[in-house]
Amino acid sequence: MKKFYGGIAVGVVLAGQALLSAQEPDDPFLYMEEVHGARAMEWVVSHNEKTAAELSSVPGFEALKSDILRIYDAKERIAYPSFHGDYLYNYWQDADNPRGLWRRTTLDSYLSPEPQWETVLDIDALCKEENENWVYKGASYLYPGDRLCLVMLSRGGSDAVVMREFNLQTRQFVKDGFSVPEAKGQAGWIDEHTLLIGTDFGGGTLTESGYARQAKIWKRGTALADAPLYFEGKTDDMGVWGMIIDTPEGQYRGVQRALSFYEFEVYMEQSGHLVKLDMPLDCSFGGIFKGQLLLQPKTDWTTDGGTWHQGELISIDYERFLAGDRKFSVIASPGERSSIAGYASTKDMLLLNMLTDVKSELFTCRFSAGGWTKAPVPAPELGNIGIAAADEFSNRYFFTYQNFLNPSTLYFVSEDGAIQEVRSLPDFFDASPFEVRQYQTASSDGTMIPYFIVFRRDMQYTGDNPVLIYAYGGFEISMQPGYNATIGAAWLEQGGVYVLANIRGGGEFGPKWHQAGLKQNRQLVYDDFYAVAEDLIGKKITGPSRLGIMGGSNGGLLVGVAFTQRPDLYHAVVCQVPLLDMKRYNKLLAGASWMAEYGNPDIPEEWAYIKTYSPYQNLKPSISYPKVFFTTTTRDDRVHPAHARKMAALMEKQGHPFYYYENTEGGHGSGVTNEQRAFMSALQYAYLKKMLIDRQ
Repeated sequence: MKKFYGGIAVGVVLAGQALLSAQEPDDPFLYMEEVHGARAMEWVVSHNEKTAAELSSVPGFEALKSDILRIYDAKERIAYPSFHGDYLYNYWQDADNPRGLWRRTTLDSYLSPEPQWETVLDIDALCKEENENWVYKGASYLYPGDRLCLVMLSRGGSDAVVMREFNLQTRQFVKDGFSVPEAKGQAGWIDEHTLLIGTDFGGGTLTESGYARQAKIWKRGTALADAPLYFEGKTDDMGVWGMIIDTPEGQYRGVQRALSFYEFEVYMEQSGHLVKLDMPLDCSFGGIFKGQLLLQPKTDWTTDGGTWHQGELISIDYERFLAGDRKFSVIASPGERSSIAGYASTKDMLLLNMLTDVKSELFTCRFSAGGWTKAPVPAPELGNIGIAAADEFSNRYFFTYQNFLNPSTLYFVSEDGAIQEVRSLPDFFDASPFEVRQYQTASSDGTMIPYFIVFRRDMQYTGDNPVLIYAYGGFEISMQPGYNATIGAAWLEQGGVYVLANIRGGGEFGPKWHQAGLKQNRQLVYDDFYAVAEDLIGKKITGPSRLGIMGGSNGGLLVGVAFTQRPDLYHAVVCQVPLLDMKRYNKLLAGASWMAEYGNPDIPEEWAYIKTYSPYQNLKPSISYPKVFFTTTTRDDRVHPAHARKMAALMEKQGHPFYYYENTEGGHGSGVTNEQRAFMSALQYAYLKKMLIDRQ
C-alpha cells in the first residue's frame, strides 16, 4: 500500500508573512516579525556574535564541537533505507558531502558488509551548479517507484519547496518535465503524465494557515494555471491535501479537507466523482490495505455495528463501507497504558508498532476472510522499536531497536520471517557506568506522570547532581527512549543526568493523553512538567541550582512557560525554535493551523486562558529568571523566528540576561549541514556545562 498524502504538521513560505500591523499597539518589537528586515537582522547578528563569542570560550568547547561533529559525520552511522522499485534509497551527509548525496543500492548489496552505492543526485554539486543553497526534502515516486519521481528541494531548509521531475533511470532532471515553483505544496502521481497537486495557484488559493485550499489535476504539457479544479476548500480551513493510494488491487484517489489540525473530511473518488466518507471528523484515515479501509477513532464511535473505542485501529471492506455497512473488525485495541505508535504495510501484512508503558512491541497483522490475526515479532524488549522500511511488493522489511544506552541497531526480516541484524551504531560514548530507571509522580490533579532517568550507578543522592529534563507535551507526539550519542558524549559523560518526561499532551497513552492537555486544559501539561522537576528534587537527585530544561517548537513553548511560571525551579533553559508570543502566534506563518491545540487568542474566552501562560505576555521586570538560551533559524517557515527574537528583546529591555543564537539556515531545526548542527549543539551543551556543571 503506497500512500501519498500532503504533510500537515509543517509551515508555509516566508513571502508576505511580516504582518506588521497595528493590531498590537503595545508591542514594541513587532519589527522583529519582518524576517529579513534590516533592523531585525542587525539585532540578530549582534546577539549571535556576542553569544557565540561567550559560549565558544567555555573551557572544552572546541573538543566538544569536534566530538559532536565526529558523531554526525561518522561513516559508521546507519544508512537507513527505503524501498522504491528494485532499489533501496538513502540520503547521506558527511564531511565530504555536507549538503548530501541521494543514493541507492540493491538489497543484496545493502545486506553485505560493504554496500556499493550509486549516486542518484549530488546535492552539493547541484548547489554549485545552480548557485543555490538547496536542501533535499525527499521525493514523490510514480508507482511502482522505478522510473519517475518529483524531487523536492528547499532553499536553506525551509518547509517551502520547489518540485522538479526526475528520471530515476537516467538519473537526470527531465527536460521540460513537471516543475512547480517554490511553495508549501505537494503532488502525487495519477499516472506518468498526470499529477494530483496542491500548491499556491495564485491569489486567493491559500488558506489563512498558508496551506493550499485547492487540489487540481495537472496534465503533462499543459500550463499549471490551466489545470482543472479537483476539489476546493474554504479560506478558514486548515488546508486541502490530495491523496493517491497505490495498491496491487488498484489505485484510489481522493482528498483530505482539514477543518482544523484534528478534524478532517475525507473524500474519495468514485466513478469520476468525489464522495465524502461517512465518518467522525476526528477519526484518522489510515488508507486502504487488501481492500480494507483502515480507520482510528480519536473518541468512542457508536454505529449500528457496535461501538468502536478511542485509539483502536479498525478495518472494514471498503466497498461494504461505501454501501453503508459499519460492522468493523478490530485490528488492535490499546489498553489504559498503551497506544498505537504507528503502522506500515508489506505485500500481505500490516506491521503494527504498539507502545505499552512507553516501551515498544512490534506485531505482524494478516487479514483473511475470518478477520485479522496478530503475531508478535521476536524483537528486543524494553526499548524503542521503529519500522524503518517496508516493501510493498514482498513481505520484507527493516526495523530498528534502541534504548538510552544501547546504540540503534537495524534488523532485516526476510520473506520467510527470518530476522537478521544488519548493522548497528558504534558505541559513541561509554555507557557502562550508567543505568536507566522509570519513575512516575503525581501531577496537580493526581494523574501519575511517568519519566525516564539516565544516571551513573554511583550517583550520590545529595540534591547536587546536574540534571537536564527534556519533554514535548503536545500534538499527540510520544517521547520514547532512544540512543542519542550527542547527549551521551556531551552531557552524560560530562557528569550530567538526563531525564525524559512523558507529560500529557503527547501520545504515549493514546488520544486521551493528548486531549487531556488541549486548549483550556493546557496548564495541566505544565503542571506535569513541574511535578517531574519537583520529584527529582524531592528524591534528592538534584536541586534548582543544578536543574536545566530543554525543549523545541511546542517544547520551546513548554520551557518558556516553565521559566516564566516557575523560575524558582530551574537554573538553565534551552529554548529551541519556540512559540512564545501566544497572542499573535496564529498570525505568524503556520500558526493559525494550531488553534485546535492551543485555542484562538482572538476569541476573548479563549485568550482568557491562553494569556495565563503565554510567556511573552507574562514576563515581568521585577522577577529574577534563569539566564535562558534561545535558539532559532531565519529560514524557519513553520514557527516564526520572531517568537524567540521578541522574547529575547523583551528580556533585554527588562534587564534580564540571556543568550541568543539564530542560524541563517536550517528551517524548523538547527542547521542543514552537519557542521552547522554540530556548532549549534556545541553552543547549547557548552551553555549547560557553564550553568549547571561549572555553575557560573
